[in-house]
Formats: sequence, C-alpha cells, structure tokens
Amino acid sequence: MYHTNSNITLTEDLDTVVWKYLDLSKFLDLLMSRKLFMSRSDKFEDQYEGTFSEPTFEEIKRLSKDNPDFLKFYKTHREKVAISSWHINEYESFAMWQIFTQNSEGLAIQSTIGRLQQALAPENNYKQYIGEVNYIDYKKEYIPFDDMFFPFLFKRKSFQYEREVRIITDVADSTITLNDGLKINIDINQLIEKIYIHPKSENWYKNLVIQLVKQLDFNFTIEKSDLESDILI
Repeated sequence: MYHTNSNITLTEDLDTVVWKYLDLSKFLDLLMSRKLFMSRSDKFEDQYEGTFSEPTFEEIKRLSKDNPDFLKFYKTHREKVAISSWHINEYESFAMWQIFTQNSEGLAIQSTIGRLQQALAPENNYKQYIGEVNYIDYKKEYIPFDDMFFPFLFKRKSFQYEREVRIITDVADSTITLNDGLKINIDINQLIEKIYIHPKSENWYKNLVIQLVKQLDFNFTIEKSDLESDILI
C-alpha cells in the first residue's frame, strides 16, 4: 500500500504523466505474474546509487568514529530497499527509447502519478513510497540523512535528463530477503493507461504485442509511437 512521508517530495498533480521503457520479456513478466519487479537498491549500474554526497559522507564518517555500527547500518539498509524507476515526461522520449530498449524493439508503459499510487496493492505488507529524485552536485551539495529514504532520492546532476520518480519499497521490518530484487502485487489495469510500441519496430512485432495483450485478457489502449511518422518526404 502507498504510504506518505512528509520528507519525500512528490508533485501534487496526480495527472502528471510517467513512463517506463522496457523490453518485451519484462513486459510479459509483468502481465503474466501481475507483479511489478523492483531492483534492489545496491544492484543498480550507477555506483553512486543509494550513497551519499561527499559533504554528507564526511559528516557520517565523523559520527561513525564514536559509533562504528552507524555506517554499517546504512550499508545493510540498501539491501532492504527495492526500487522501480519511472520517467516524468508529458511526451514520449526518443532518448529513453535508445537507452532502455535494443534492436528497435521494446515498449513504453504510460501511466500517471495518481495511477501509480492507486495501483500499489493493499496486501503488500511493507512500507511503500513514491518520490521524485533530486539531482545535485555530489562534490558540493549536502544530502540530509534524517530520513532512511533520502539516499535513494538523490542522484548526480548528470542524470537529470531521467526526470525520475521512484516507487520505493522498504522490507526492513519484514523477514523478506532481497536477492536481485522484489516482485510486488500491483493492479495492472490501474498501473497501465496506455502502451506505446517502439517507433522503429516492424509490423510483425507490433502485431505480436497486440496479440499477446489480447490473449492475456488485457484491454488497455495500444498506441503507435508518436515518433513514428506516416509522412515520408
């Protein structure tokens, strides 16, 4: 179930459009399992993921001199947090297609902040939050650490183009062990407003996606990519 936290920032406009770009196998896994995969926070490619900026780390090191378990606690907490990343954008992003899909194949899920909130299933018995990522200078800027979610809501400025919003799951209060991640119960029809198929995909691929969605008894709208033009000069 979606929780609120006064320290986690999120736009109040629930109609804000968000996207997730993924390949067909991950999309099928979502539809067939009716569960959303979330990556463990220390398994991301970005080596700074879930870590602190330099000014913050210096302060933590000072605190850790008297309390060596302090830093260890933060490191182990990363193993208890799973994240699903979404991209805020009113429109499709050509850059996101390039980054997250390969071989002119893949899909984009279009949703909204409100839909994400409503899609999180109430039977998920761990803390779940949705928050926007802040992009800062890790050399100079301070990340407050008065809240256990803050390391997961800051990234380096060079990632600003991602305009990321995150579903964050914390299993610290449960007996769950996260390996690569966690699959959470999700209301698929609430989560997905529309599906966009890769703009450079071939017709057989588009037809395959349409057929698979139909066979799995989903009826959300499947759109042709806005980046695909019928006009050739």
